[in-house]
Amino acid sequence: MPLAREHELHRRRSGRNIGVGLLLVAFILLVFGLTIAKVERGGTIEAFDHTYRPGLAVRHEELQQGEER
Repeated sequence: MPLAREHELHRRRSGRNIGVGLLLVAFILLVFGLTIAKVERGGTIEAFDHTYRPGLAVRHEELQQGEER
């Protein structure tokens, strides 16, 4: 007789753990895929780095002209 018998509860928990692990891997792959898709575009990435951002400057000037009218 073995010293450690596997209980039915352990098998159910193992199945749940595998399911949670697969969901975690799927979520990681989703985030990774979205990151790669965003990085490949390249031109639309503008971070908050305290530098001049021409895309925002043009939009700001348009808004100012609209307020003056």
